[in-house]
Amino acid sequence: MSLGSTGERDLGEVLHAVSAWIDASPANRRRNAEALLWSRVGKVGEEAGEAVAALIGATGANPRKGAVGDLADVERELLDVATAALLAVDHLRTRAGQPGTAMDRLGHHIRTVAERAGRT
Repeated sequence: MSLGSTGERDLGEVLHAVSAWIDASPANRRRNAEALLWSRVGKVGEEAGEAVAALIGATGANPRKGAVGDLADVERELLDVATAALLAVDHLRTRAGQPGTAMDRLGHHIRTVAERAGRT
């Protein structure tokens, strides 16, 4: 299975549907465009904090709490970060009149990073 395909429905379409659902929620319909953008990007930061907290827990870095959770928790939180970021990209692209392209942008970005690393 390739990036962008769920086997049934293109992941870009699924991502866009979730993004549209977030924007259409009653609370978000009342927000202006800038507030919506801030909430999307802010969500990425929130999820990143949860990934760090999961890593602290999994490694026992807080001596008061000891080891809580495991690396699977860290992985789930990192995937939440990635999902929030892709939803923010979809939101940005939709605002620019280019909906449903976040997965394409991700693929392009990964290829660019690989080229910079000399791994293409």
